[in-house]
Amino acid sequence: ARAQRGGAGAAGSSADEAVTSACVTSCCFFPLGTYSCFFLFTDDAKHLVPNKMRDFFCTINLDQEEVFRTQVVEKSLSPYFGEEFYFEIPRTFQWLSFYIYDKSVLQKDLRIGKVAIKKEDLCNYTGKENWFTLQPVDSNSEVQGKVHLELKLNELITDNGSVCQQLVVHIKECHGLPLINGQNCDPYATVSLVGPSRNDQKKTKVKKKTSNPQFNETFYFEVTRSSSYTKKSQFQVEEEDIEKLEVRVDLWNNGNLVQDIFLGEIKVPVKVLRNDSFQAWYLLQPRENGNKSSKTDDLGSLRLNICYTEDCVLPSEYYASLRNLLLKSSDVQPISASAAYILCEVCRDKYDAVLPLVRLLLHHHKLVPFVAAVAELDLKDTQEANTIFRGNSLATRCVDEMMKIVGKHYLKVTLKPVIDEICESPKPCEIDPIKLREGDNVETNMENLRYYVDKVFREIVRSSISCPTLMCDVFYSLRHLAAKRFPNDPHVQYSAVSSFVFLRFFAVAVVSPHTFHLRPHHPDAQTSRTLTLISKAIQTLGSWGSLTKSKLSSFKETFMCEFFKTFQEEKFTESVKKFLDDVSSTESKEPSGLSEPIHLKEGEMYKRAQGRTRIGKKNFKKRWFCLTSREFTYHKQQDKEPIFTIPIKNILAVEKLDESSFNKKNMFQVLHGEKPLYIQANNCVEASEWIEALCRVTRCNQKRLSFYHPSAFLNGNWLCCKATVENTVGCARCTADVPADTQIEIDGDRETERIYSLFTINMSKLQKLEEACGSIAVYQGPRKEPDDYSNFTIEDSVATFHTLKQIIDTVEKLNESHEKYRKKRSSSAEYGSEKNPIGKVS
Repeated sequence: ARAQRGGAGAAGSSADEAVTSACVTSCCFFPLGTYSCFFLFTDDAKHLVPNKMRDFFCTINLDQEEVFRTQVVEKSLSPYFGEEFYFEIPRTFQWLSFYIYDKSVLQKDLRIGKVAIKKEDLCNYTGKENWFTLQPVDSNSEVQGKVHLELKLNELITDNGSVCQQLVVHIKECHGLPLINGQNCDPYATVSLVGPSRNDQKKTKVKKKTSNPQFNETFYFEVTRSSSYTKKSQFQVEEEDIEKLEVRVDLWNNGNLVQDIFLGEIKVPVKVLRNDSFQAWYLLQPRENGNKSSKTDDLGSLRLNICYTEDCVLPSEYYASLRNLLLKSSDVQPISASAAYILCEVCRDKYDAVLPLVRLLLHHHKLVPFVAAVAELDLKDTQEANTIFRGNSLATRCVDEMMKIVGKHYLKVTLKPVIDEICESPKPCEIDPIKLREGDNVETNMENLRYYVDKVFREIVRSSISCPTLMCDVFYSLRHLAAKRFPNDPHVQYSAVSSFVFLRFFAVAVVSPHTFHLRPHHPDAQTSRTLTLISKAIQTLGSWGSLTKSKLSSFKETFMCEFFKTFQEEKFTESVKKFLDDVSSTESKEPSGLSEPIHLKEGEMYKRAQGRTRIGKKNFKKRWFCLTSREFTYHKQQDKEPIFTIPIKNILAVEKLDESSFNKKNMFQVLHGEKPLYIQANNCVEASEWIEALCRVTRCNQKRLSFYHPSAFLNGNWLCCKATVENTVGCARCTADVPADTQIEIDGDRETERIYSLFTINMSKLQKLEEACGSIAVYQGPRKEPDDYSNFTIEDSVATFHTLKQIIDTVEKLNESHEKYRKKRSSSAEYGSEKNPIGKVS
C-alpha cells in the first residue's frame, strides 16, 4: 500500500521567491527491505540574496548525503534550473533536503539556505507545486542516524537495609552517522542524567573513522537516595523529583585540534522506565535551540514539486487475481471495459497509471496487443489524417513510456557519438537574426547547423538495424491501424510512425541528452540552443512525407523557413520513407556482430589501487569510469585512453563491500580474473545505479560466482570470515540472481502493487462508475448525476460493470492482506521517540 505521508516545512506564497520541484517513491518488500524513488524538477529561484548577483546551484540530499546537484545558473537572484531527477533510494532516510549554494571559484561554496522535509511529511506535497521558505543552515540542526540504547531502573538495597534506585544506560551502537568533510567521522557519545538541579555526564571512547560505531559501554547513575540519607547537596534528588529527570545522549565528532561537531541527540524521560528494562533504536534529533535565527525571509524561497510513494510488496501469490485481471485487458471487448483502461480513466494524472501498467504488460509480453487496442479506440475519434497520434491520449502515453524503457540502448548507439561531438567541439549555429551575437555570420552558422543536422539525420535513418524488436512490433500495429482508418491517404501509414519515432523519441533525446543519459553533464547555454535547433530540424525532416514546398511558408519562424529551403531534395524523403518501412516491419533483422559497443554509463568515482607492483601504494584515487556493452574501463581523465580494462565477459560478480573494510561508505567490488576492483561511489544512489548497470550487462556471463567475500582481504586474512587464503571460496552467497533471458529488469509484483495502490486511492471513483454502469444497464434511460461519470468512457455498461466489480472485490481482499502486514509490522518494530519513548526491538 502506498504509505500516506504528511508534510513539514512552511510553504511560502510570494511569487518573487525560489523554485524547485521533486518526486519520491519507496517500496517495502514483505516482510523486509525497502526501495525508494526520487524525481526532481527544478524550476527557478527568486530573490535569494538581496542586492548581489550570484552564481547559484541546488543540491538534493538524503539526510546529509548529496545525491544530485543542478547546473550552475550564473549571475542571478532568481535562477531558473529546469531539471528533472528520478531515482531509486536504496536505503532508509529521515530527511529529504534541498540546499541552495553560491558557487565560488577560489573558496568553498557557500550554503545560502535549505529546505528540509521529513520523510513522513513528503506525501503532503506530492504531485503539486509548493513554495518553501529557505531556512538557515545551522550545524546543530544537521543530524542523521540512529542510536541503539538499553535502559533499566534497578532497585538497590543499601547496607542499612534501605532502598534506592539506580539507572543503567547501555549504549550499544549507532548507525548512519553523517560524513564529515566527505569522510567517516570519529564519533563518541556523552550520556547524561539531567534534572532541575543536576547534570551528571559520562562519556564513551572515541571510535575512529566509522559511521556505524559499536560502543557497547554501560553507565550507572544514582537516581534516588535512600530514606536515611540526610546530607543536603545539589545532587540530592527526592523520590518525587523522578518525574523531572531525563536521560540525554549526545553524539559528537571528535575534532582533535578543532572544535567537536554536534551530530545529534535523543532524550528519554526516566519516568517511563519504572521498574522495567527496555531497548530500542532512537532516531537522532537536532537540538531544540539548534536554529536560533528567526530572520528567514531574507534568504528567499524555493518551489518544489514532490511526488513520494512507498510500496509494501507482498509475496507474489497475493497479486495473482489483480495481475490476471490486468493482463487479460487486451482480450476484453470493448477495450474501454478492461481493467487496464479503467485504471487510466480513474487516475487524475494518467502518467501515474501508465508507467506501472506499461512495465507490467512489458514484463508479461502483453503490451503490443493492448497498445493496438487503445490505439484503435484513439483513431475512432481522429477526424483528420494529419493530426494522427498528435494528442496526449492513453495510446500515445503508452508508446512514449515503452520507447523510454526499451529504447535506451538504441538511443545511445545511434545518437551518443554525434551528441558528444556537438557538445565537445561546439560550432556556432544560431540562425535567428535577433539572437545573433556580435561578430557572428549567419551564413557560416547556417552551414554549421546544416552539417550537424545532416549528421544526426544520417545516423537516425541508418539505425533501423538497431531498433528493438518490440518497438518495431508496436510501429507495425500503428501503421496498419492508421492505413485502415484512412485508406485514401498514402502518407498516413508513415506519419503514424514518424509522429512517435521522430517527434517523441529522437527529437526529444537530442534536445535533452542529459535526461536520456546520452551525456553525463548539462550542456552549456550555447550548446543547448544548438541542440534545440537541431531537434526542430529533425522533427520537420521526419514529417517530410506530408510536407510540401508550398507549406514552407507556414513555419512560425521565418529563419527556419529559409534554412529548410536548403533541404528541398528528394533523397531526404526517400531516406525517411525507407527508415520508416524498416522500423515498422516485423521481418527479423540480422544481428551485426561488428556493431559499435553501446555506452551504458560513465562518471567519476574513486578506486583503490590494486597493488600490481611491489612498491605500489594501495590508496584511493579519483578516476573516470566507463561501462559499455563490451568492457568496463577507468581513465585518469574523461577523454584519455583507458588505463585499466575489464572485458564484460570476464566479470564474475558485482557486489557491495562492507564499510568496515576501508571505513568508507558507498563501496562496491567488481570481481574478475585478477584481484577484486574496489570502487567508492560518491553517494548511495550512484553506487546502487552502478551495481545495477554492471549486474545487468553481465547477467549472461557463463562463469558467474555463486559466493563472494563481503569484506576485503587485508593484513593476511579476509575481514569477513577470517580465512587466511586469499583465493578461498567466498563466505556469502551472491545477491545478483538474474535469469539469463531477462532483457528488461522489471519487478512485476512491485508494479502490480503500485497499480493496487492507485485503485485504492481512487476507490470512490470506481464505486461511482460502478453505480453509473448499473443505472444505465437497468434503466436504459437518462443518466443520473452525469457529472460523476460524464468524463468516463462507457461503451458497454454491462461489461464495464462486470470488470469494476472484479476490481473492487480484488482490491478489498488485498486491503485485508496489507492491514494484517501493517499490524504485524507496527507491533514488531518501532523507533523510540518523544511520543513513543520506548521503541520495541525488531
